[in-house]
Amino acid sequence: MSEDKVLKINKIGDGIVIDHISPGVSLDVLEVLKITGKEGMTVSLLMNVQSGKVGTKDIIKIEKKKLAKKDLDKISLVSPNATINVISNYEIREKFTVEIPQIVTGVIRCSNQNCVTNSKEPVQTLFQKEKSGDGEVFRCHYCDRTMSLPEVRKSIIR
Repeated sequence: MSEDKVLKINKIGDGIVIDHISPGVSLDVLEVLKITGKEGMTVSLLMNVQSGKVGTKDIIKIEKKKLAKKDLDKISLVSPNATINVISNYEIREKFTVEIPQIVTGVIRCSNQNCVTNSKEPVQTLFQKEKSGDGEVFRCHYCDRTMSLPEVRKSIIR
């Protein structure tokens, strides 16, 4: 392909690159990070990019963004194989793969409407990851309700 027909995405000076996002999931990642485009940050989004490692993937580059632990927890629940590159002065300073934590605090809404976390009480949600016959489930600390990973993805606090 000729050089003039290739769209190039500029490097970012400081911020993050979220790589190896499951194909088609990058918009969900932006949603859980509450990035709408109105924040004034430069955001580059690539969807269904060819990858030698995984076939296809999505990539997000966000200028001047730092991620808190809750942000990393949310990304891990939406796209468990995502990698985070922390960029400073145009160089990768840190690179790691997100991991679904054993304990998830303040990130998921309990699906039990009668759970104390869904009342007017100021109680932060707390879930423990457990193994089950069908894979992983998340158990609410307060009401003992279990939720599958697909249920958890729908219940992420946005």
